[in-house]
Amino acid sequence: MDGSIYSDRIKESDTCSRRSKSRTPAPPPQTKDHVNYSASKQRSDAPASSAWTTITAPLAAARDTFTNIDLDINLAKIGDTITDYVLPTWVKGLPALISKLQDEMSMAPWSLSWEIWEDAHDPEKNPEIVWDAEVRISSDLCLEEQQYLAKRKVAVAKALAKYLDVPANDVHPDDVPVIAICGSGGGLRALIAGTSSYLSAQQAGLFDCTTYTAGVSGSCWLQTLYYSSIGQTDFGRLADHFKARLNVHLAFPPAALGLLGQAPTNKFLLGGVVEKLKGVPDAEFGVVDIYGMLLAARLLVPKGELGVSDWDLKVSNQRYFVDHGDKPLPIYTAVRHEIPEVEHDGREASASVERKRKEAAYFQWFEWTPYEFFCEELNAGIPTWATGRPFNAGETLWRDNGLALPEVRVPLMMGIWGSAFCATLSDYYKEIQPLLRSSGLGLGSSLDALLSDKDADMVKVHPLDPASIPNFALGLRGKLPSTCPESIHNDSHLRLMDAGMSNNLPIYPLLRPGRNVDVIIAFDVSADAPHANWIGVAGGYAKQRKIKGWPLGAGWPPRAEPDADVAKELADAEATAKETVTQAQAEDDLSHCTVWVGSTTESSVAPEDIPAAKRVSSDLEIPEISRPDAGIAVIYFPLITNDSVPGVDPQTSDYMSTWNFVYTPDEIDKVMALAKANFAEGEEQTKRTVRAVWQRKMEGRLGREKEARDLRARMRMRRGEPLGRTGWGDHFV
Repeated sequence: MDGSIYSDRIKESDTCSRRSKSRTPAPPPQTKDHVNYSASKQRSDAPASSAWTTITAPLAAARDTFTNIDLDINLAKIGDTITDYVLPTWVKGLPALISKLQDEMSMAPWSLSWEIWEDAHDPEKNPEIVWDAEVRISSDLCLEEQQYLAKRKVAVAKALAKYLDVPANDVHPDDVPVIAICGSGGGLRALIAGTSSYLSAQQAGLFDCTTYTAGVSGSCWLQTLYYSSIGQTDFGRLADHFKARLNVHLAFPPAALGLLGQAPTNKFLLGGVVEKLKGVPDAEFGVVDIYGMLLAARLLVPKGELGVSDWDLKVSNQRYFVDHGDKPLPIYTAVRHEIPEVEHDGREASASVERKRKEAAYFQWFEWTPYEFFCEELNAGIPTWATGRPFNAGETLWRDNGLALPEVRVPLMMGIWGSAFCATLSDYYKEIQPLLRSSGLGLGSSLDALLSDKDADMVKVHPLDPASIPNFALGLRGKLPSTCPESIHNDSHLRLMDAGMSNNLPIYPLLRPGRNVDVIIAFDVSADAPHANWIGVAGGYAKQRKIKGWPLGAGWPPRAEPDADVAKELADAEATAKETVTQAQAEDDLSHCTVWVGSTTESSVAPEDIPAAKRVSSDLEIPEISRPDAGIAVIYFPLITNDSVPGVDPQTSDYMSTWNFVYTPDEIDKVMALAKANFAEGEEQTKRTVRAVWQRKMEGRLGREKEARDLRARMRMRRGEPLGRTGWGDHFV
């Protein structure tokens, strides 16, 4: 989409209510009258919100801390030279910045927070606050997504003809493969490399043939930016944006506080925080919320730091890019860590009961599209524009003034999607395990031996709390599936975190019934891709959900790791152990592009005995995909080294760490060059795969049509009706 069209749509959204737009369905009914609201009138009467105090009190403490530092060091006496050595220059300005932010967040009349809270009650600025929403309980896709799919099929048919270089009339909409592109987590590495991969797919014509995109962590940020005033659905613009904005650490105090303390970025970044803390008295404010603000300050604020657009702050606004089927439908993901209660007879030792709880722990997946916030396990969801308001018994809980809260803002969502630091202690240890093993200090095997029996405990503990969103499933006991955990009926909030805790590739939402995905293209930039084997992990999900067509057994070749007993025996011989493990690694690693295909044929073989998925040859002929019973084709692009891009190694280049938040323009170019080169390695194989799936679907349709014609002919013969094109017979034969 070019900039002029984008600008026209922004103007339209700014000047018209969503009720009056022809491309938007009529809004839900307003079932309760709202009253005029004034923050200044309520300020003196309302008790101080505990959640609001959570953020305002630390601001005062922070200001006092820096003021005390200033007094203790006595800057005027010891001289600027010593002061500059002891403290960075920017520290001198922090007390004033924090004091200003404290004043703006005081809720005093005409302060920033007061103005934000007034806007939160203005239906002209937030029309969803007067829209009624209900919890939709169904396993089906929502109506808006079904309508999107019908329109997208027509648009993709034209793009597919161009991509495959065939006449447009040869591509029937019913033959169009449903192609999904998914990006892994990996922080800014995933954001930058994913941008290059998606740009390469776009330049090849593949992206325009895609129906869905799905992301985890940094890939969710990528989707957000693509459908924003920053990206304007142009991946090339995003690359330029990164070079202008990622050369400063997102937590660098002067830069962050500067944006939070000046217009227009202060209101843009703090709006969601004020609405959450003032609107939901029992809301929790933590590290994830702050992280989301800092991410938005770097990623959603353009060069020059003036041209921010409020239109970018709501996921539901992205529907204007997809309502006509013009672009792929983005899917955003997060998970909830469920540690259920277990049945016991009361005589069982508490330690045994706790161990069973931890072993039964699992992650529930939640997804957002511009249309719906949904959980497949609950078979329930709400409109995306209703995210953040409380529900009970499937209905909106209106506030006393008859209004609902505005939709949760994108900065807070970005924090949730990328909150990898909310991992369990077990995940933290896995992150540092390779470093310990390669340290040469004997730490790896020693800690492996020490912690081998503690993993069941470590998977339960989250050192940093996840973020929370009001639980829309409250009051629905008896209406949700019987497999729903008890906590869903009791917890006032959903505590959500980075979906990479469960699987760093967002494959599960793409397997949801009704989406009928034929081809999944996975760009995996995970730091631990060969060891974690996220493609292989998805196979377990497919077995559990009895999903037909998934290529069971797909993934990286198994890699040998020393078990706990071996680790204990080799604790004093780290070097020997490391050499043994290295020699045991599988040599048959995957290439830059690997294709697997599943089968839709029911098998009587036990799931654990199913052979590995068919790994498709890179030759020109792809018979496995062309079989009538062929299932889902998975095209896998891991971010690995490439001889054409020397000196860039995701495993050893420090700047490609998940925890690096500063990239120079040169480093951005290097990461993008590697992702581009890797896509080029599999570009032709990808096109052959897509062509084979299209031809298979076309042959299947033609076969069904022939069977239908033959059946009609036999029916006419039985009735003694004439065949052919004369008389009153079926002239459509």
